[in-house]
Amino acid sequence: MPRDLLSEVWGFDGFRPGQQEIVETVAQGRDVLAIMPTGGGKSLCYQLPALMRDGVTVVISPLIALMRDQVRALREAGVEAGALTSGNTEAETEAVFQALSAGSLKILYMAPERLASGGTVNLLRRANVTAIAVDEAHCVSQWGHDFRPDYLRIGDLKRTLDVPLAAFTATADVETRAEIVTRLFDGVEPVTFLRGFDRPNIRLAFQPKNSPRTQVLTYVAARRGQSGIVYCGARARTESLAQALREAGHPAIAYHAGLEPDQRREAEARFQREDGLIVVATVAFGMGIDKPDIRWVLHADLPKSIEGYYQEIGRAGRDGDPADTLTLYGPDDIRLRRTQIDEGLAEPARKAGDHARLNALLGLAEATGCRRRRLLAYFGEELAEDCGNCDLCQVPPRLFDGTLAVRKALSAMVRTGEWFGSGHLIDILTGTTTDKVRERGHDQLPTFGVGRDFGRGQWQAIFRQMMGLDLCRPDPERHGALHLTEAAHPVLRGEENVTLRQDTTQNAKAANVLRTQVSEEDEPLLSALKAKRRALAEAARVPAYVIFPDRTLIEMAEKRPQDLDQMARIGGVGAKKLESFGREFLTVIAGDQPQMHPARRALAGRPEGELFDRLVEVQATLQRGEDGTGKPLSCSTAQIRRIAESRPHSRDTLARFLDAPRLDRFADAFLAEIEGAG
Repeated sequence: MPRDLLSEVWGFDGFRPGQQEIVETVAQGRDVLAIMPTGGGKSLCYQLPALMRDGVTVVISPLIALMRDQVRALREAGVEAGALTSGNTEAETEAVFQALSAGSLKILYMAPERLASGGTVNLLRRANVTAIAVDEAHCVSQWGHDFRPDYLRIGDLKRTLDVPLAAFTATADVETRAEIVTRLFDGVEPVTFLRGFDRPNIRLAFQPKNSPRTQVLTYVAARRGQSGIVYCGARARTESLAQALREAGHPAIAYHAGLEPDQRREAEARFQREDGLIVVATVAFGMGIDKPDIRWVLHADLPKSIEGYYQEIGRAGRDGDPADTLTLYGPDDIRLRRTQIDEGLAEPARKAGDHARLNALLGLAEATGCRRRRLLAYFGEELAEDCGNCDLCQVPPRLFDGTLAVRKALSAMVRTGEWFGSGHLIDILTGTTTDKVRERGHDQLPTFGVGRDFGRGQWQAIFRQMMGLDLCRPDPERHGALHLTEAAHPVLRGEENVTLRQDTTQNAKAANVLRTQVSEEDEPLLSALKAKRRALAEAARVPAYVIFPDRTLIEMAEKRPQDLDQMARIGGVGAKKLESFGREFLTVIAGDQPQMHPARRALAGRPEGELFDRLVEVQATLQRGEDGTGKPLSCSTAQIRRIAESRPHSRDTLARFLDAPRLDRFADAFLAEIEGAG
């Protein structure tokens, strides 16, 4: 039954790896915790079981935009779904209440904040809720980067309704998983699925900043026409970069929390609706965007943590096709992130945890081997061999023993009282006599000029890597002056060695452009199909992917179906979408199409459809009997459809569908066709 629903509603021939076992376990009514990579098909794992059981499944989801998109997509697929959010019109809310009262609603989306209302819990008690699903379950963790206080109410809701709960997230380290179990499942271990964090289709890359605006423009120019996100650390930077991209001829818009709500909604709607649009955003953007064909994510500034980085790059390539990421970073980024942690109001234990998370990200940035292995290791997952799809696998870095250089830099910090930043320390190491150096007598230090074997740019790279390895940190109480960490002392004493990468601050070349989505000969047809999709999406006021995702259009362009039967075999074309859009896209591919009776269209792409056609031909041949002189007789289209679907194998079973005259006229020929169809 799950596979039948998968084909009929979503138009997929099979499950993605790991989905079927989760679907079946959720459908059995067991408590489930599933950690699945972004793009792994989490939503299907609670949507499909909702159609397999009686009653309503309540889905707790964190963002209105995401809920509305999923409701639209479900309705397009023929599923009764609704959402109760603060963004609803009165008519939308009333329609949900009516569907609940009528018992027709299968899936109800709701923001966690709505659980604060006692009326909501009473509503759900009356609505025959039979299961709860929690999306982005890591939001329950008070130590996490996306903590939502109202997620703490979900455990109470489960106890009140006494129904099974399935929790889903794409990012949860061991600490966060334990917190999810405690807060959502009362500490009782649910059936847990850890489907891995690897997204092998996403290329990972980092570059030190060197003319960052030029780096951004070069990167985007190599991906012209592809939808992407540029993440920035500050609102003003989103505006200036978006303007620079527009001036370079790219469609780009800015997005940040300072925009008016209407402006943010319009930006989200445009990004989902338009092919090739670029959003330059703060981290306020993305968690509610369910756009499967984002081809790249560029961090113009260092993210806050490794969890944040993983979430943000995970918005690329959700359709499983190749996607690209690049993160730019520099000493100022590291200094800013350290200062934000140190000057925050969190408890010391929380600050220590935040520094550790930042250290993990900096370790990834300054890695000397496969980045994916390092990223997955943070989440407790081991990769057997190098990935071959990160910048360091494709162009292995040049390494050198940086122990002596690091000891010189640490010594300069100690001898100056740990009161200065990297600029002044580099002056000392390179023997540069500035007024500041002379006034403080630092030209008389033993470390003055001991680093002349490296240029200033090389020393900047060394200090950046030292901060990345957490050998030194900026001190907010000393205006960002660098001080030694505990990890630095064994190096300074000569007890540990340090391996560094050669200076990587040369002008960065653009990474290889991703392969085109289809062959050159299929490009014009794919463009025409996308234009048709855009027109239908704009008319229906839904995101383009709700009509069909890129992957489905690519398969159409490559296979070029010529009729509805062939169209029904394209991945992602379910029964409802074939009914709604099949002829529209066939017209683009093969020209005008003849009308097909609705009863026959319901069998499109199935063996029953081919049998239906043969039965219709037999009926036409025998309409006046074998000798052509008999009284005209024919079966209704509905009768032929039922016969094609049930495939009776005897005259007696065929008699359930035909009266005596038609049985005499058509039985033998119909049974012969049915037997021939196997």
